[in-house]
Formats: sequence, structure tokens, C-alpha cells
Amino acid sequence: MAPWLAQALPPAVVLVSTLAALVIFVAGEAHQRLRIWVNLIAATIKLLLVVWIGLAVLAGNTFMFRFELLPGLELILHADALSILFASLSAVLWLVTTVYAIAYLERSPNRARFFGFFSLCVSATMGIAMAGNLMTLFIFYELLTLTTWPLVVHNGTPEALAAGRSYLRYTLTGGVVLLVAMAWLYGLAGNVEFTPGGFLAPLVAEHRIALSVIFAMLVAGFGIKAALIPLHGWLPKAMVAPAPVSALLHAVAVVKAGAFGIIRTVEDVYGLELVAELGMRIPLIAVAAWTIIIGSLLALREHELKRRLAYSTVSQVSYIVLGIAVGGLLATSGGMVHLVHQGLMKVTLFFCAGIYGLLLGVSRIDQLDGLGRRMPWVSTAFTIAALGMIGVPPVVGFVSKWYLASGALAADVPWVVGVLIASALLNAAYFLPLIRRLWLTEGGALAEMPIEIGALSRLALVASAVATAALTVVLGMLAAHPLSPLSWVLEIASGYAPW
Repeated sequence: MAPWLAQALPPAVVLVSTLAALVIFVAGEAHQRLRIWVNLIAATIKLLLVVWIGLAVLAGNTFMFRFELLPGLELILHADALSILFASLSAVLWLVTTVYAIAYLERSPNRARFFGFFSLCVSATMGIAMAGNLMTLFIFYELLTLTTWPLVVHNGTPEALAAGRSYLRYTLTGGVVLLVAMAWLYGLAGNVEFTPGGFLAPLVAEHRIALSVIFAMLVAGFGIKAALIPLHGWLPKAMVAPAPVSALLHAVAVVKAGAFGIIRTVEDVYGLELVAELGMRIPLIAVAAWTIIIGSLLALREHELKRRLAYSTVSQVSYIVLGIAVGGLLATSGGMVHLVHQGLMKVTLFFCAGIYGLLLGVSRIDQLDGLGRRMPWVSTAFTIAALGMIGVPPVVGFVSKWYLASGALAADVPWVVGVLIASALLNAAYFLPLIRRLWLTEGGALAEMPIEIGALSRLALVASAVATAALTVVLGMLAAHPLSPLSWVLEIASGYAPW
């Protein structure tokens, strides 16, 4: 591959959505057709670019873009296998979510503002995926905060504004913690460029305590967006946002950005062997396990559908952190692949919740009665994703949990298997009643909402949910395929696993 192309493609993946946002902002509300086409074309181009880069990385090509911000401080965009894993998830789900959002917001005001920031949010997420050092990751991580806040407060209601204030308090505080930790680390190491296995081992003899504190600060800073308990308070409040935003926060962008930051910290800044040597591995496992169980218990007590799904996300995203902290080929693979699997399942659940709310005014769990017969396609998609969250084969959630449990046994932390079993039982406790209400309970009188939405938009909404639900089954059944997410992360994890 030509050197100029290897340098140009990583920033191109980031900037294509930025250009789309500029066009949308300039065109304004009046040019609806233009906005739709710009959204769809930009999302398609981004997906094609990611596929192109991914296949080239698979063939052994290297992609690197460097820009000096200050002497000795660079913005680096690169593409390695881990970058492609996150970028592929984002590109696929953003295309589907774009189709869903166009239909969902068909009669809503301020669509130009929504889709402009929506596109900027894509750019920030891709910048996180392609970041080659801690500074670049931090810059795009903070841009993600600023570009998602307008989406959280989009409805403009007092509840939405309050949720936006909470979101900023949490995430900007996390940003300050990250900035201090990063500056401290840069002063010690003089280098924050990601290196498989980490680059800090030579410093441990002289700076052991400092490295331990910095690690805790980095995990806390990223843990706010990853919704590690007790840093999760912003997430349930943000459920007042429109359904496409909820799907965005939970499946693709914000919580995944936090989890991805923790992956990079453990695997490419410290290395798991150093994390264990510093005595931070078991505490990280404990925090992830605590979040998994408490998040499930909090979900169990919720009677509002989107808030139950939000607490489910708090629990499920920590599977990623758990797998990375346990380590080894199997557990690391289980955690990394759950980055993709949880995204597919959770975006399906929020798509379905949004359809129920938009077309029938359903927001509470006790309003789900009989909707399986009224909306069979949507309810089937919801059921599949919910069963996947529990860990029922052949849905992808089973694959993640199988590898996590096998990896825990292989890494000699068998109590983690008990956490996974308890989590699965709790998942069943808060999802199976929803499925029972959908299919086995007689429904009450729910009128159609007074929203004029065309047949094509209805089809787009339903098709989006069905498509992502189908992917959760197909990828579960084809987990052994050489191009499956599992096969991809097994290759990534083989380069990280120290035991």
C-alpha cells in the first residue's frame, strides 16, 4: 500500500462524519432530503473505509498518521486489530442507527441540530478507536462528551436539561482526573504511545506507588463513561433522551468509549503483568464483579423500561472490564468480544423500546402486556436480544459468557464463575418477566399515539431492530468462522495474554 494512503486513511475515517456534520449544519432544517442523503452516504462511506482498513490490517499493512501538537507531544491516529474491532462495531451500528433515527425523528423539530451533533459524535468515537497514544485518546474522549451532551438534552424538557447537567458533572470530572493522570504519566515516562504489553515496566522499581495511583486514576476517569459503580449515576438519568440517543450511549459510543479506554490502559499502557505486579489486578476484578452484580440488582427494581435497560448496561459493560482484568487468552477474548456482542444486543433492546414508546406510548414494564401479538416482529427482536443478555445459546451473549467462565477457571480465579452464574440468574430475573408480559399476558387497551409516521418510516424502525437481532443469532452460530468477531479477538488476545 502506498505510504500516503496509509497515512491518509485513519484521519479520513474520522473526518468523513465531520464533513457530513458541517453540511447538515449549513443546510439547516429546510433541506430534509439533503440531510437524509448526507447521513446515509457518510455512514456508508465510513463503513466501507473501516472494512478496507480492516482487510488491509489483516493482510499485514500498517496505518499511521502523526501530527505534532507541541514539541514532543503528538496526535497519533493508527489502525491496529483492536482499533478495527471498535471501529467496525461503531461503523455498522451507526449505519443502522442512522436509518432508525431518520425514521424515529420524522416529525420531530430541530432535526438538523440533532443529526449534526450525531455526526460529530461519530467522528469523536472513531477518533477514540483510531487513537495511537493516550493524548489522542483523551482529546477525542473529551470531544465525545461535548458532542453527546446536545443529544442528551435534545428534547429540551426540564428532565432532559437536568440529565444533561448530571452527564456533564460526571464526565467532565472524569476528564479532569484523566488529564492529571496523563500529565503525571507523561512526566514519568516521556511517552504515552500505545505499545502491546505496555511500556512502563522499566519504571516500576523507582515509581511503584506513583504508577499504582496513576492506574487507579485512569481506571476511574474512564470508568465514569463505562459506568462502573459507584460512577454510574449519570447513565439512568440520561434515558430521558430520544431512543436513538439511548441506543447510541449504551451500544456504540459513550459506555463503550470508557470500556475501550480501560482496555487500552491495561493492555497497551501498563500490560496485565505489571497491573498484577502492582497489586491492581484483583481490585479491578472485584470492581467489575461488584458492578455486574449491583447493576443487575438495580435493574431488577426498575419498573420503567428504559431505566431497566440502562441498569442492565451498567452490569453488562463490566463483563468487558472483567475479562480484561482476569486475563489469559480465553477471558481476554470473552471480554473483548463482549464489546461487540453487548453492543448488538443492547442496540436491539433500545430500538424496540423506542418503537414501543413512539407508536404506542409504552414506557413502563406493566404496559408490555400482549404486545407480542400486536407487534410480533419488534417483540421477537426484543425477546432474542433479552435471551442473549441472559446467555441463552445460540445468541452471542452465550459466547461471551462461555469464554469468560472458561477463562476464569484457566486463570485460577474460580469465584468469578460464581459471579457469572449469579449475574445470569439476575439477568433472567429482570428479563424473563418482560418476555412473559409480551407473549403470555393479555394486553390492555393501548391506543396508537397521535404521531403521523409514514409506512416507510415504520418499516425502517422495525427493520433496524430485526436486523440487529438477526445479527446476534448469526454471529453466535458462526462464532467459529474465521471472520467472526470472536476469531478476530482471539487473534488480538493472543498478543496480549501473559498466561
